Amino acid sequence: MAKWDEASAAVEDYVKSIYVLQSRAEDGTVTTTALAERMGVTPGSASAMVRRLAEQGLARHERYRGVQLTAEGERLALEVLRHHRLLELYLVEKLGIPWDKVHAEAEVLEHVLSDELEEAIARKLGHPTHDPHGDPIPTPDGHIDEPPTLSLERLEPGARGRFVRISDSDPAMLRYLAERGIKPGDEFEVVDRQPFGGPLFVRFGSTVHALGGDLARSMRVLLHRADAQSRNEVSD
Repeated sequence: MAKWDEASAAVEDYVKSIYVLQSRAEDGTVTTTALAERMGVTPGSASAMVRRLAEQGLARHERYRGVQLTAEGERLALEVLRHHRLLELYLVEKLGIPWDKVHAEAEVLEHVLSDELEEAIARKLGHPTHDPHGDPIPTPDGHIDEPPTLSLERLEPGARGRFVRISDSDPAMLRYLAERGIKPGDEFEVVDRQPFGGPLFVRFGSTVHALGGDLARSMRVLLHRADAQSRNEVSD
């Protein structure tokens, strides 16, 4: 991370969080309230850091509107994300650490990973494109391929597709899926859904699993082409 040797771990954590939040926002703008909630700090603390990021040329802030990363801030965020996701995959594949425990370790190690060690890990892993949770790994030159996905929770019975991604921030959800042998890349079919926010019943392999609303909402999927086309026709 030679370009940003002066960046503190706190700065790196903030730009990474802003990047993730702005990728989910319709207008690409992140409110300081949303940022504070993600970082687990007060809105005042988040606002102070946003001002610091703006002073360093890493973010733009408009009062009463929100914050966006500059091109430099986005490059830093993607570098930190690359470190984090490579580390998670290395810890899972080479050290055998369960996927629900690697996030906290990577949060610490991502700030001290040198360019040389980053390249060695990537080479050892065969230059992977995704981490254990299905999140895309940015390339060394700062490119990231994030195709649009759907939340499993939105699907109706009969929908079929592939589970591709889940947040690494909730270990309990990851443990629940691991105990049932469900992982990114698995094919699924929605069998039934209960009303009033009840669970979804989803078939993975030969087994039907009950997935609660919060978990189903966090699971990102890609529909098979025929199902996606049918869903678009219904939407139209």
